[in-house]
Amino acid sequence: MFDLRRVHVLRVVDQLGTITAAAGSLHLTPSAVSQQLRQLAAELDVPLLEPDGRRIRLTPAAHALLEHADDLAARWEHARGELSAYANQAGGTLRLCGFASVIPTLLIPAVQRLREVDPLLDVRMLEVETADSYQRLLAGEVDVAITQPNLGGPTEDDPRFEQRALLDEPQDLLVPFDHPLADRSSAALEEAARDDWVLPEPHSCDQYDLVAVACATAGFTPRRVHHAKEWGATFALVANGFGVCLKPRPVPVSDVLPVAQVTLREPVPRRRLLTATRRGSRDQRPIALGLEALAWAATIGTRA
Repeated sequence: MFDLRRVHVLRVVDQLGTITAAAGSLHLTPSAVSQQLRQLAAELDVPLLEPDGRRIRLTPAAHALLEHADDLAARWEHARGELSAYANQAGGTLRLCGFASVIPTLLIPAVQRLREVDPLLDVRMLEVETADSYQRLLAGEVDVAITQPNLGGPTEDDPRFEQRALLDEPQDLLVPFDHPLADRSSAALEEAARDDWVLPEPHSCDQYDLVAVACATAGFTPRRVHHAKEWGATFALVANGFGVCLKPRPVPVSDVLPVAQVTLREPVPRRRLLTATRRGSRDQRPIALGLEALAWAATIGTRA
């Protein structure tokens, strides 16, 4: 017999590439991670690590084990869900994460809902970009992540995760009040091709990649003049005439800002939001309640 927790350590080392990175993600010391892997190798009677210059790499035996590790992990998560059904107890801990703009629009309403459904449930929220969410899930730091389809991220059929559609959010064009498009009921995105744009730093967050793809589809590259990641700063820059931006429709804009939110004509850029969990974990009571609350929050948001 061997300890599944040690297989999980091996999965994280493979995911993050180094023992040091895995140790940080698992909140262990590098020596503790190395010890876990040595113990796993002894239990299986095969070498799992080998020298690679000054670094180490996984052996063919380790990669063979990892081919089974995803299935083992999913089975264990599913078993935990079945066992929790027998316990039928209120409370527990649920850890949710998502990028900044979904915290007020989805996570907070969902957590408020959960407080009504199960006041004993300890719910914790964490702001995390999609690129890091999957590592956090794999490391067991979060249970449910709100993500976007991400270039370089896991595919829909990745055996480590379950990813399901939560919400499609249309993007609107935000312009200053004195902009030529401000009085229009709708506009085509390419009509903003000659404008200065306010964008996050390249590849710093999901919104940057979405805008880049949307503008490319519309036939132009946005002229990136000013960079801001936080929505309040972005909206203030637009209000003061420094450029235009795209924003998800549910993200609120202060009424005191002199800006206009212009609906875009088809094809409308959309931000697809997903819920991501470790495969097999969705039946665990806290996670199931969290997913139900997020689905409710998404429904409320579309009616707002």
